[in-house]
Amino acid sequence: MEQRQGGAAMVALRKRGNAPTRKPEVWTPDLLEKVAWRVKAANEPFRGVGTSDGIRPGLFPLRDTGADVRKVYRAAEDYLAGLTEKQLADGRFPVDDVSWRHWNNGARYFLRHGICLEELDETQRERAMAVVRESLSADGYGQMVDLMHLNLTIGELSDNEDGLNEWLYWFSVYGEPENGGPWGWQLDGHHVNVNCVFVGDQMVLTPSFLGAEPVIAGSGKYAGTVAFRHEEALGQELFTDLGPKQRERAVIADTLPAELFVGAFRDNYELDYRGLPLSGMSPGQRGTALQLLGRYVNRAGDHHARVRMEEVLAHEGDTHFAWAGDPDGTFYYRFHSPVILVEFEHMPGVIFGNDHPSRRHIHTIVRTPNAGDYGADLLRQHHERHHRPGTTDHERTRREK
Repeated sequence: MEQRQGGAAMVALRKRGNAPTRKPEVWTPDLLEKVAWRVKAANEPFRGVGTSDGIRPGLFPLRDTGADVRKVYRAAEDYLAGLTEKQLADGRFPVDDVSWRHWNNGARYFLRHGICLEELDETQRERAMAVVRESLSADGYGQMVDLMHLNLTIGELSDNEDGLNEWLYWFSVYGEPENGGPWGWQLDGHHVNVNCVFVGDQMVLTPSFLGAEPVIAGSGKYAGTVAFRHEEALGQELFTDLGPKQRERAVIADTLPAELFVGAFRDNYELDYRGLPLSGMSPGQRGTALQLLGRYVNRAGDHHARVRMEEVLAHEGDTHFAWAGDPDGTFYYRFHSPVILVEFEHMPGVIFGNDHPSRRHIHTIVRTPNAGDYGADLLRQHHERHHRPGTTDHERTRREK
């Protein structure tokens, strides 16, 4: 049986029970087994995504970027001030807490933590979203909200709005923004997993996983919502514009990988550079590549995006573009340099019944290799600078401010 969205025929939904997207009343052996390997992966000492040559040090120095972070710090303080004692206990963690690494892009509840946005009152929820909004660009925030809306679209199509909706996302705050020290936030739920860390006025916005199924809402509350069209079209354009010899270097496989290489619980994944270096592209091709990279970098607020793009451009010569699949069908691509790793992939159906990849289900991820994710290298340097043995609390606070 075909489902219809906006009058267009679509692949039928899978016939299976609804996944447990909320905390289970009973933790079955099967669920506990799935949780156990995730806990084990998260507890592995953090190294960061790297190559077989190891982690390259010294890429992310502590520095003053000149970004005005007063609004986002104030938004975080306002959010925290509006929570009850119980909510603070549930939704706030030390800046180095392992739960940073518990995010999961699937719909099922495994290691969710923090406060579910659905459980906040309207004012509290708006304050939580203000923290996110002040951290991102208008386009970045809009894209994230669109994906949350598309989660409701899934719920509408599958008659499961209780288990799949726009507010079934968990929000956590780490550290103490009110004291001027390092802090951050995480938004975690189906297809939206964003980690944001502030150290002074520096910001790290990775790992950030964004996805959608479907990528177009043809009906329902958010009919007309569309996701990832630019990321898809520019990737297709870039590969199509390559010459035969360039394609030989860019193509790393005939078929798409089973999943993204550096997705959830792969914080220490080893991935070597493969594909066509940007130095092997024409000026026009390189312009398209940088425009496509900009789609991911510019999710951050304007100043932080400029700082990040300068960082990316400083390693343009070490940036590789890799490809698998059919530009006129379904495909996978990635950009990989010492300071950024982006993956895009068309996926098989999960909600829909197609067993092969289609353009209606897309996964993307952005990481900062070499211990940059979660601001880990910045936090390490901050700790070494401000928390030397014998340093008083007063001295630490004064330096952090």
